[in-house]
Order: sequence, then C-alpha cells, then structure tokens
Amino acid sequence: MALKWRNKILLFQIEAAYGIDPAPTGANHAFLATDVQLSPMEGNDVSRELETPYLGAQPTIPTELHRRLTFNVELVGSGAAGIAPGWGPILRACGCAETIVPNTSVTYNPVSDDHESGTFYIWIDTTLFRLSGSRGTANMSYTAQGIPYLQFEFTGLYSQATETPRVQPDLAAFQKPLVASDFNTPTFTMNGADFVMRSCMLNLGNQVEPRFLINAENILITDRVDVLQTTVEAVPLTNFDPFTLAREQTTVPIVLSHGRDAGLISTLNVPTAQIQRPQGLESAQNIVEWPLRLVPLPTAGDDQWTLVLT
Repeated sequence: MALKWRNKILLFQIEAAYGIDPAPTGANHAFLATDVQLSPMEGNDVSRELETPYLGAQPTIPTELHRRLTFNVELVGSGAAGIAPGWGPILRACGCAETIVPNTSVTYNPVSDDHESGTFYIWIDTTLFRLSGSRGTANMSYTAQGIPYLQFEFTGLYSQATETPRVQPDLAAFQKPLVASDFNTPTFTMNGADFVMRSCMLNLGNQVEPRFLINAENILITDRVDVLQTTVEAVPLTNFDPFTLAREQTTVPIVLSHGRDAGLISTLNVPTAQIQRPQGLESAQNIVEWPLRLVPLPTAGDDQWTLVLT
C-alpha cells in the first residue's frame, strides 16, 4: 500500500531531562505546520578500507546518525493575552526563554545557557519518526500580503522508525493568521521613523552541532549570530541615511508590530540593531527600495531582541 506524503501528524514536547522521550500526546502537544521536510538518517558512512585480492567497492559503517527536520509555523498568538501559543515550546528549544505575565503578555528572548531540548513525533502516514534531544534555530519572517511565519530547522537524535498507531491531534491552540498588511501590521519603525516595508526577517542564527562522543551524544547550540534583514522604500537621505549610519557603526531601534486584537498581537523589538553596509539598490514598480542588513547587538546580554505577544 502506498503511503501518502501529506498525511502527517506532528507532536512536540519539551524534555525534562536531555534526550529522554517525554512521550508527547495528540491531546496536548500537537502543532500545525507547513512545508515539512524530514531528513530521516543524516550522518556519515565510514569505509572499512579492507585489503582484498580483488578490486571493488568497500563496505561502510553508518556513524553519527541523527535527523534533521524543517517546517514553518504561522506566527500568531494563542488568542488570549498571557497564554503561551501552541508553538511556544518549539521556540524554547531554539535557545529562547519564555516569560509569562498572566492575562497580559508572553515574551520570548534569546538565552546563552541552559538551552532546553525536546522530542518530536512525526507520523508520515503510518510511519512514526522520533527526534529526541532536539534543538534548533529559526527565522521570524514577515512579507507584505503574506502570512508571517516562524521558519524552524531542528536537529535531533536518531532512533529506529516504526509502524505505530496514529494519535488524534488537537490543534485548537492554533489560531487563524492575518496577512502582513497596512491594516494588520500597524507598526514598522527604524530609529523611531515609520518606513514602508516590503519584507523583514530576523534570523536567530543559532549554530546547532551534533556532538557524538563516548558516554555522551548531544545536539548542542554552540553559538549565535542574529541577523535582521529588511527591504523598505527608500527615503530622502535628509530623513534617513543608511550609508552614513553604516559608516559610523550606528545602532538604531527597530519595532515591528503585527495584529490588532488582544491575544493576537505580536511585537518584535530590536533595541540596538547596527546597520551594515547597504550593498545594493532595488527597483519595484519603478520605486527605489533599500535592502538593508542589520545586526541585533546585546547590551546587557540576551537582550538583543524580544518577541512580545499581547
């Protein structure tokens, strides 16, 4: 019987101890995603390099086995202020802290230590793939007239795929998104000035490394280099001069707010973004646009950006 690629169930749960499967359930840990891509058996093939009395290929041994998983999740809140969204645990496994103020807000920010990990269950038709000890990185992506997304890339430990009875996923925690538009995205500012924005993407820039040694096999976040890229309509240099700002190594605050109803508002704050050299100009509908690259810099540490849901 042929297996159907689009027939998927996705679960995720934070682990209490690294690499120990917490057995996520469809009732509490299902999530809604798009563009799911799974590499089920990453690693290396080590040749045995046998000396034989004839020519021919060498047998190999698979080593450093792990899995990679990429997917997108719609960037939309839980629908209630102070309640974490269904994708919150997934972002936590990307080296982010979650701070909840009941009935008010949920805030995510990067952290340098004590990174959480989690276990994914992915059913593709009747085949179950598990990724324990998973850690990853993400992009927060906004494009005019498009759905804002969290774009995730995870690495997890390998285990044997199985034929396992499917569960019933509960996806009630995932709300309908709004496209990024003039009405739905009321705020985009750089250095306190409003800009007409085509796209904006914050790349968390986590360096995720499989580390397989004797007595310890881990997926680690070993470094982070955040980058923010945006394309905006050019303005007179007397209003905003990215070339001088780049030359002077100037930092500017960036604020991007999307959504209008309580529980569905997300605000990305980047308080000290250093503008790098603009490396080109673009034309869209005969309008000059600036593709800008900025580096979110920490001040006290782990404060280079926040994502606040209200």
